[in-house]
Amino acid sequence: MANFEQVQPRKGPSLAIQAIMLLVVTAAAIGMGWMSGGYLKGVGAPASVPVAPENEGKTVEPAAGGEPGVGPTLVVLAPITTNIASPADTWIRMEVSVVYDGPQSQAMSDDIHQDLLALVRTLKMHQIEGASGYQHLKADLEERASIRSQGHAKQILIRTLLLE
Repeated sequence: MANFEQVQPRKGPSLAIQAIMLLVVTAAAIGMGWMSGGYLKGVGAPASVPVAPENEGKTVEPAAGGEPGVGPTLVVLAPITTNIASPADTWIRMEVSVVYDGPQSQAMSDDIHQDLLALVRTLKMHQIEGASGYQHLKADLEERASIRSQGHAKQILIRTLLLE
């Protein structure tokens, strides 16, 4: 038979110290959650980027041999509305913009619009499903636009993509 007097009580932090530590850890977790939520929402972000004192009052000079106002140009194309190849009763509406390396003629934009319309008519639903399908569609559109414009079209921006 064991002697109860020989068993020593377990030594460790008291119940009050454990409760205080639990409250401190909980408060730290709430504070970190509040700070990360504010960071993700942009609450604590500065309204604008400050200008370095040595750059105040300076204007940006155009590149050598360049004219002022010449640079990337954004052209909004007319909406593309058509049915896709499969299933044939599915319609697509896509609004796109083209970013050129400089000002281009309206005829080039019209040619790119017709080329993109021809590409969209050959699409099948399984080709554009999901995020990877969207990325492949965007890459195909950019490649067609670049070929049609002899490399002047730098990017295609898909503003709206609707399937019905």
